[in-house]
Amino acid sequence: MAMPATITVKVQSEPFDVAAETAALTRGRTDVGALVTFTGICRGEENGEPIAALTLEHYPGMAEAEIESHVAEAAQRWPLTGAVVIHRYGRIAPGDDIMMVATASSHRAAAFAAADFLMDYLKTRAPFWKQVEKASGRNWVEAKADDDKAAARWTRSGGSNDQAAE
Repeated sequence: MAMPATITVKVQSEPFDVAAETAALTRGRTDVGALVTFTGICRGEENGEPIAALTLEHYPGMAEAEIESHVAEAAQRWPLTGAVVIHRYGRIAPGDDIMMVATASSHRAAAFAAADFLMDYLKTRAPFWKQVEKASGRNWVEAKADDDKAAARWTRSGGSNDQAAE
């Protein structure tokens, strides 16, 4: 009998430990054949101008529920053994981790596809607002058409992105 998928979603201001999170995701499981991780890190410059910090805001409760629903969708679309999504909020300095996605599956294609799906969702649809702080001032980051285009490939109409071949 297959073990249930282990799903973890956290929205927090504190730094996280990617190694500890991925170890917890795979600990005691012999059905994991692939683990894909992505960590988003605050860059120190944008368009050649230094960044002092990013400030991320969210709606507590709503952000977690929204992320959980998309992780559940990923688990329905691909045969995952587990997933972790952690997203930070507050003031984040260059070089600090902002978010992580880890997906585990028996096969690599499913783990990669689910991670890609979740990263596109977090970039375009998760209820977070990002302000960039530079010497020239602060500004809220606008949505980017390229990010929306990347996320649009996951709509169900085509269906081809759901394949989880080995």
